Amino acid sequence: MTKQMSAREVALVALDRVRQNGAYSNLQLNQLLVKHHLNDSDRRLTTRLVYGVLQHQLTLEYWLDPFVKDRQLDSWVATLLLMSIYQYHYLERVPDWAVTNESIEIAKHRGGQGIRKFVTGVLHAILRKGLADVDQIKDHHRRLAVKYSVPEWIVEQLLTQYGDEQTQRVLAAVNEPARLVVRVNTAVTDLATVEDQLAASGVEFQESQVVPDALVITKGSVIGSPLFDQGLVTIQDESAMLAVDSMDVQPGDRVLDACAAPGGKTTQIAARLDPNQGGQVDALDIHQHKTRLINRNAARLHVADRVFSHALDARRVTEEFADETFDKILVDAPCSGMGLLRRKPEIRYTKKLADSTNLHQIQKSILAAVAPKVKKGGIITYSTCTILKQENDQTVQDFLTDHPDFSLLKTTTARKLKDDRSSKTLTILPSDYGSDGFFISSLQRNL
Repeated sequence: MTKQMSAREVALVALDRVRQNGAYSNLQLNQLLVKHHLNDSDRRLTTRLVYGVLQHQLTLEYWLDPFVKDRQLDSWVATLLLMSIYQYHYLERVPDWAVTNESIEIAKHRGGQGIRKFVTGVLHAILRKGLADVDQIKDHHRRLAVKYSVPEWIVEQLLTQYGDEQTQRVLAAVNEPARLVVRVNTAVTDLATVEDQLAASGVEFQESQVVPDALVITKGSVIGSPLFDQGLVTIQDESAMLAVDSMDVQPGDRVLDACAAPGGKTTQIAARLDPNQGGQVDALDIHQHKTRLINRNAARLHVADRVFSHALDARRVTEEFADETFDKILVDAPCSGMGLLRRKPEIRYTKKLADSTNLHQIQKSILAAVAPKVKKGGIITYSTCTILKQENDQTVQDFLTDHPDFSLLKTTTARKLKDDRSSKTLTILPSDYGSDGFFISSLQRNL
């Protein structure tokens, strides 16, 4: 009979797959939590360990380095030591002895007596000598990179674009736990009804300060609940809802969602449409299996009658649609995802500056391809989930230079977020509202 894995062992497996093989943390975690039937408290510990170690990986490596020096460690051993340091420093309610004992047992079980002795020696040395003071690092860029566990190239970009004070607020914010937010599916229900049902089931929540029809879940489970299974709510970050929130979709509009999978914004658009008035949204993705995902989400949220998916690269949109077909177009473009570091902490270690530069070119080509497809007077909403300006304002400016028949309008939202800003585009930083980082712009085709 196979021994039941502990919460820490499950976390170790997930972390090592992410760190060694580049696996996605959320997918690995979900897969392992389904496979290993942990109780609720152990599931929470596993989740906290996976995301916490990834968020603080560079800091943890800096602390570990003096104790292992140049020794080549097996990947899982290094991960186990990082996970132990994370618990010592960040999990104040967990006794050091409990962390040490279980880490030693895991080392013995997975690696034998030699690895057990090595891990024991390292952990005892850490507890005896303590951890290095990150603030003693003299170079400012490196100090911020280690302190906030964000690679130096990202630190340098943020410092250049946002200044020191704002950058440090952003870096601190991306290491806070991500919040669970649900969007109320107004195609079939309303905010008050969902609030009543959540309260009756013991789920605690707060109304969103960022967008209407969204609730921040503070305690309890929503996924797998009747509300979720029946399509009355769906999981979507507040900032991700802002693009559609800014679009002023009308019931009879025909809308193109040019980069649609998995369909969160597609279904948000669809909830505002009335098929009896001709309202429909055409949703594009390059991959057929992702268009099937869009269709499944549309069916679960009861808006399949107004969602039409197409397996099509947005840069080849002319093959499918005539010019001036759409009242509105959403280009939620492929991007570096630097606004999602709180929710997907591992991407900070895999992305490079060259990736951002290449994505800027792809973004421009998508905008250029879809531009003729919006009606005169219609609006293209260009959005990303990054906060790097070369993928945001620079992409917009390059598009406007190449397309003088478009004008930049001021992006407004229902909650009038940052309405006193000087720029027409809207950038939401992770430090602004506790939501993901996001960028939105509104490009109107001249009459």
